[in-house]
Amino acid sequence: MDAEARACSALIDDGWTIHARRVRTGVGEIDIVAERDGILAIVEVKARPRLADAAASLSTRQQLRLIAAAEVILSGHPDWGANGVRFDVLVVDAQGRVRRIADAFRADL
Repeated sequence: MDAEARACSALIDDGWTIHARRVRTGVGEIDIVAERDGILAIVEVKARPRLADAAASLSTRQQLRLIAAAEVILSGHPDWGANGVRFDVLVVDAQGRVRRIADAFRADL
């Protein structure tokens, strides 16, 4: 099972609904869009041999790309995220363990 599939499984197990995977926009791609209790999570999946390496691998440039792509997605789905939007990073290590960094960064960089 690939890292994104593991991340989706972990989200579903935690009660999240997956709205979309690998969403391509003109400004960037979002790995997973998920929602639970009206909170929309824009999820970036990072796979590395160690969880710490995966967690440290999201650059400021990637954050800006995710923010721009989220704006595009939200403009097309105004009903998503009625209670807020956050950016999560799900990290997957070589053993397939998944850890979530909830609200990993803010749009007001």
